[in-house]
Amino acid sequence: MKKIAALYRASYSGLSPSSWWLSLVMLINRSGTMVLPFMTLYLTTRLNFTLSQAGMIMGIFGAGAICGGFLGGRLCSLLGFYNVQLITLAGGGVMFLVLGYMKSFTSICIVTFILSLINESFRPANSIAIAHYGKEENRTRSYSLNRLAINMGWALGGSLGGFLAAHNYHLLFILDGCTSIFAAFLLRIFLAPASEERKKKKSTNVNTAARFDAYRDQQYLFFNVMVILYAYTFFQLFSTLPIYLKKVLHLSEQFIGLTMTINGILVALVEMVLIFKLEGRRHPMQYTKWGALLMGLSFIIFNLLPHEGAVTTWLSVAMLVALISTVLVTFGEMFSMPFMNTFWISRTNDDNRGGYAGLYTVSWALAQVLGWWTGPTLADKIGFTWLWWLVGGTAVATAAGFWLLQQWAEKKTSD
Repeated sequence: MKKIAALYRASYSGLSPSSWWLSLVMLINRSGTMVLPFMTLYLTTRLNFTLSQAGMIMGIFGAGAICGGFLGGRLCSLLGFYNVQLITLAGGGVMFLVLGYMKSFTSICIVTFILSLINESFRPANSIAIAHYGKEENRTRSYSLNRLAINMGWALGGSLGGFLAAHNYHLLFILDGCTSIFAAFLLRIFLAPASEERKKKKSTNVNTAARFDAYRDQQYLFFNVMVILYAYTFFQLFSTLPIYLKKVLHLSEQFIGLTMTINGILVALVEMVLIFKLEGRRHPMQYTKWGALLMGLSFIIFNLLPHEGAVTTWLSVAMLVALISTVLVTFGEMFSMPFMNTFWISRTNDDNRGGYAGLYTVSWALAQVLGWWTGPTLADKIGFTWLWWLVGGTAVATAAGFWLLQQWAEKKTSD
């Protein structure tokens, strides 16, 4: 036990106080993440929209996210990452409250786009903030700490969200909005902008063109193509998988929320120790490719379910497979996402980080458009079995792409 305790202490040591405060803000913010995991269920079961309509709305959310990624990267150069975080947290909270009162297809589409535009403008700023507050020697752990806060909040929000969704979906929008606004308040209290301003004053001869270096970095552009493919599989967790678990496997909203809780608990218990052991030992893509393979397997495993037989026995098997899938996707996240951040942040400096962060955010947002729109639509047209084979095959192709990127990067380094 002493060795385990020492390992955990070492895993969390050396991180800056500001990194801890920033993670606390993210914990509060993500504790209210209740709308998006249940959005497709809300649209199809409460508002009686079709799967195609629900997919279109989620695609619009992704379109807003693309615009938000570009906008957030630009705003960071103009206003600073601190101000962008503050504005987008408060603004996103207000828009969640507004969305809860929208009932027509048109109004939901409009508000969803605005909400997504504001929400996703936050991500480049937050990525830059983590790099700013973290130390260079443990930046991957700084990103993992932030992910830990996100997943702990996700576990709490998912569990509570599943309970609320079974009773009153409107409460999801209220709590999501209020926690986002409260997170903005905490950011203002605990992380004053003074440290960022001091750093700005030390920077001299800023090259304005450097903000566009990301779009001329060939390895980074290829990396972002792989990120899009990876994120396409990841976003099926939010757009299509809840529908599958509910309508095909006949699992309850509470159980779906439980899977989210397990995801968060596993990340909380394992990720920081895992990153502490792996950080700096191999090329980041070495770990990312394994994460992509685990992500794909987490969907393919549903096609291994036996045909529905006795209801009680089959339901127990379905629940077990859903839990195994949750474990696989969680380890896929832990191997991939922290080291994706390590890769892109290692190619930046203080002057061009906004451009790199913006493009990385756009890649995830583009995957939202593709994944959240085509996922439910494909499930409606070709069925879930073929969809899971498609998603799994995409993940395998992504792993191969990350392996090629690793060979490319290592060859260029040796040259």
